[in-house]
Amino acid sequence: MSTESQSSESNLLPLIVEPEQLQEHLDDPQLLIIDVPVNGDSYRQGHVPGAIFLDFRYLMRGEGPVPSDVPSVEALSRLFSALGLTRDTHVVAYDDEGGGWAARLLWTLDLIGHTRYSYLNGGIHAWRDAGLEESTEPTAPTPSEYHAELLNPQALITCDEIKEKLDDKQFAVWDARSKDEYDGVRGNNKHLGHIPGAVNMDWLHAMDRNRALRIRDYAELITELGALGLTPDMEIATHCQSHHRSSFTWLVGKALGFNMRGYAGSWGEWGNRDDTPIEK
Repeated sequence: MSTESQSSESNLLPLIVEPEQLQEHLDDPQLLIIDVPVNGDSYRQGHVPGAIFLDFRYLMRGEGPVPSDVPSVEALSRLFSALGLTRDTHVVAYDDEGGGWAARLLWTLDLIGHTRYSYLNGGIHAWRDAGLEESTEPTAPTPSEYHAELLNPQALITCDEIKEKLDDKQFAVWDARSKDEYDGVRGNNKHLGHIPGAVNMDWLHAMDRNRALRIRDYAELITELGALGLTPDMEIATHCQSHHRSSFTWLVGKALGFNMRGYAGSWGEWGNRDDTPIEK
């Protein structure tokens, strides 16, 4: 048994949780359910009972040369205190778009060393698909005193680290953007194309359209990723334009047992610098 699965046994819920599983734990005082919708109206229209609302913009720095970068530890401390995070809290995140912003929240938690977290598979779509009760009453968080530190910097990979590793056969880059962005025919950066050697699997391809946007069958995904050259023994960096879509591919890779690192700068940084190698 891997250390990963051993450590998760002390957790309230597995990394990927199904709606019915979550429903059984709704009354658990350790649970903090966070809705991070891309559409602000989604939470008001209906959410998992007891879920609190998070504006996804708080998960990015929002300024400077790399707006998609991780917020400062001061900003993260304010954010997680406002959300009511404590060391004992088990966070369940979900959204209304198949996992991008929910996963960005979980990746941020991973970065600060908070490993008690789960993703509601399929998000609000799967919850509704299962016919479970929704609430339209907003839930106010109970603020805490949380001091964030980047205790797990391995969750992150920088532009310079990627450049140094490009010739390493045990290193790979999973580009989660659309094929057009990868091919360099679409995008609004200074330079278009992709990181040399990067392989492309669009984040949408990892979602099952027939199962309310849940993560696709693991065995199929492992086979397809393996055919692209991505295997569990490698170190894999994943990116998109702003590490929103690629937060989901980070989560999928993690669920599959891959060694994943998220590139927060993503193409917004790589494609706007003049010192980064690019293929088309």
